[in-house]
Amino acid sequence: MNHFTNDPSRRRFLRNMTFGAALFTTRGLFAEQLARTPSLTEGPFYPDKIPLDADNDLILINDSITPAVGEITHLTGRLLSPNGSPLKDVTMEIWQCDANAVYLHSKDSSSKKKQQDQNFQGFGRFTTGSSGEYRFRTIKPVPYPGRPAPHIHVKLKRGDQELLTTQIFVRGDEGNKRDGVFYQTRDLIDRELLQTDFTPIKDSRTGELSAVFDIVIGRTPDENAFRNE
Repeated sequence: MNHFTNDPSRRRFLRNMTFGAALFTTRGLFAEQLARTPSLTEGPFYPDKIPLDADNDLILINDSITPAVGEITHLTGRLLSPNGSPLKDVTMEIWQCDANAVYLHSKDSSSKKKQQDQNFQGFGRFTTGSSGEYRFRTIKPVPYPGRPAPHIHVKLKRGDQELLTTQIFVRGDEGNKRDGVFYQTRDLIDRELLQTDFTPIKDSRTGELSAVFDIVIGRTPDENAFRNE
């Protein structure tokens, strides 16, 4: 498994590469800073009605025993400040289209041309504790019409304050090369920071996957949000 963007030492390496010129002139400058996760557009299909079941398991809705269609994926990671400190009391929201490429949004799911997977929750939340860790069970993302790169949308909040909106991409997916949103991030390092591996879990009888994606939230423009970190 490639943890290139999730190993703090490698994130520091990326950060140092970005600010290499400054490092030559100011000894130690940024040396202990982790590379920040780039922000990306929210997109048109953040749910216009939050589902009653908005927990961190998107595979099963309420007490249903019928799982969603798709490759079950355990999405995990940590929310960190640039100095590597875990961020607690941050709510992470994710949303994505189902295996039929339908979002949980009235402008998409109401289309007569699309068949929505009624067993896929489509949206979930998780609030971090002292370790900064988050955990979701969802499906491996699939392409969406107009978006050839499979992706998961992410929004981070603390109280009423939005800290970061971004997207998680499948590392090495061919659709990334044709995706306009992915390529609006022109910096090669930022593109690397937006991708992660979806790796088969050893001995899983159902072919489940693991995706590890650490998120580093910058101090600006939300300096006050990290005052106590």
